[in-house]
Amino acid sequence: MPRESAEARKARAAKILRGLARAYPEAGTALRFRNAFELLVATILSAQCTDAKVNEVTLELFAKYGDAEALAGAPLEEIERLVRPTGFYRQKARSIQAAARGLVERFGSEVPGSLEDLVTLRGVARKTANVVLGHAFGVPGVVVDTHVKRVSGRLGLTRSEDPVKIEQDLMALLPRRAWTDASSRLILHGRALCHSRKPRCGECPLAPHCPEARRAA
Repeated sequence: MPRESAEARKARAAKILRGLARAYPEAGTALRFRNAFELLVATILSAQCTDAKVNEVTLELFAKYGDAEALAGAPLEEIERLVRPTGFYRQKARSIQAAARGLVERFGSEVPGSLEDLVTLRGVARKTANVVLGHAFGVPGVVVDTHVKRVSGRLGLTRSEDPVKIEQDLMALLPRRAWTDASSRLILHGRALCHSRKPRCGECPLAPHCPEARRAA
């Protein structure tokens, strides 16, 4: 198969974007939140946990500790108890409390609206920062989780395994205004059809534009 030119890859990416929009018109995050602080905490808790379980946990967590100051001053043992169902609860409890303290001490108890500031908080890498920026502040960003990494690789939108390089590759291919929604739709597609072990290529609306699906046919 001839090597794909940059121009051809960009044109194919546009077709993939349109296919994703048709398949998943309701782009967004399934995490429930009322403000940037709640989304920040929920996103940290969502690591290796379903959004549905996180939503159950944060309902009680935010009822008791609804802002950065409250969470920063809460007993760690109580935070651990509340977040235990999300898994890795000791690490997550320490991370969300340290992030809350960072907000109080350095950002006037408010979640900052820049990636550079967000990633200085404990437990906040680029993925979490871009979720918060995209869904709480309306600042476009590419979110690279395990689904985005897998699906974008199979679609031939990146050849990298490094999340930062994948983010850069997708930013170069996709219009800036589409970054947040495209990330959400790639995640939805990974959950619905493009599974890790047994991708359902025969049902996939993106199959005509997917090198992996063509190889599997």
